[in-house]
Amino acid sequence: MDKDTLERLRARASQHFLDSIAVKQEAEKILPEQIARGIVAMTNCLRAGGKVMACGNGGSAADAQHFAAELIGRFERERQELAAIALTTDTSILTAVGNDYSYDEIFSKQVRGLGKKGDILIGISTSGNSKNVVKAIEAAKKLDIKIIALTGNGGGKIASLLDANDIHLCAPSTRTARIQETHLVLLHALCDGVDHLLLD
Repeated sequence: MDKDTLERLRARASQHFLDSIAVKQEAEKILPEQIARGIVAMTNCLRAGGKVMACGNGGSAADAQHFAAELIGRFERERQELAAIALTTDTSILTAVGNDYSYDEIFSKQVRGLGKKGDILIGISTSGNSKNVVKAIEAAKKLDIKIIALTGNGGGKIASLLDANDIHLCAPSTRTARIQETHLVLLHALCDGVDHLLLD
């Protein structure tokens, strides 16, 4: 590999760090109050015997699973298991519903089958427009399930579905990679806050 190519790649890699830092710094200015509201809502839900459901597509599906694992297992400290389920993991449900109905229904049918009043749905969509996440949110609202939405790009369609009882954590970026990186910080902040209220 020639020196010029390595230098060009080094500069590109460096720019990813700088861009990610800039988005997170902007998020820190606008999102902590909503994060705090989300922490309180999740803690109240879990203490009352409710559960947290999470859904998303692609990288957001991975985030949903990551988040559920940290509630069921642990984040940074030992504590009791917390009721959480990623709606992205059961391949039989996903393929059956996708085949027999529509891919748009893969999460909403699970919300209707598993969800109950007092639960929380975490809907993750970098665009804010993922049809199956939108339908899951619509189904949850009919069951009086509180929404914590993680979006980007201004919130898209999902933003229009939320009301004052819901929590909207919209990453201040239009780039999918930067939004996803910010979502991970948001999910870790939620985990940390729940642990703090439960353990400290």
